[in-house]
Amino acid sequence: MAYGRAIEIFLVDGSPDGIVTAELSNWNGKAIKIPRTDIISCKREDITGVGVYFLFCENDRGLDSVYIGEAENILERLKQHIREYDADREKYYWSIAVAFLGRDLNKALIRFLENRFVETARECKQYTVLTKNTFSNTVLKESQIAVMEEFIDNVKILINVLGYKVFSEAANNETPTDNLYCRGSGAEAVGRFSSGGFTVMKGSIISDHEVDSFKTRVKGYHDLKRKLEANGVIEGRKFTVDYEFNSPSAAAAVVLGRSANGKKEWNVLK
Repeated sequence: MAYGRAIEIFLVDGSPDGIVTAELSNWNGKAIKIPRTDIISCKREDITGVGVYFLFCENDRGLDSVYIGEAENILERLKQHIREYDADREKYYWSIAVAFLGRDLNKALIRFLENRFVETARECKQYTVLTKNTFSNTVLKESQIAVMEEFIDNVKILINVLGYKVFSEAANNETPTDNLYCRGSGAEAVGRFSSGGFTVMKGSIISDHEVDSFKTRVKGYHDLKRKLEANGVIEGRKFTVDYEFNSPSAAAAVVLGRSANGKKEWNVLK
């Protein structure tokens, strides 16, 4: 059963582009979003604690990417990332860090969290995950796992509220709409309206060709299709996961390989 949650968002610098904190009622965890440009000069005590963090960037192929890590001092670890990039030991450039800290976290717990977040992000395929290795065999007590499961759920809520759909699970819509269908030129896709836009369902097949104007008139959708193929969301013309688009027109354009009006292309089965 769904229930309401109270979230306090604070714009530290008075701007959504600066440092932002987010907290859920009755939870001792805290989210801090901080731009890369503010890391070196940051003096905040609350970001020097134990936690996990997400670095958002584009990789060398222009794909939306995320590095997920853990640290016993988040701020120092973020500074280390910057030093490693400056020394050419880190190849990706991130622009935003989102950290999640908690008073009761320790090394074993954050290793558990990091591994779970990396696994879940890879399954969702919304971002290319840059993290290479995690501690997958961390042993915790049953009671600790229960507490961490709540922490994980709260992180998923807050990171989505902050604008990053790393853990988007479009298929788990609690009030699903009726299925709609998009067909033509070899395409056989199933979709439905969802909370964030329009979701194309796993197993949907895209068109076997693209019109010439797809690269020019609707270049944004053409580029999105290339990203979905590079991320593994689309493999062999088939959606490997449920994927949420911003609109039915965007979904139809990717499926059909041409400019498309979502209102006309998605229809009930006849």
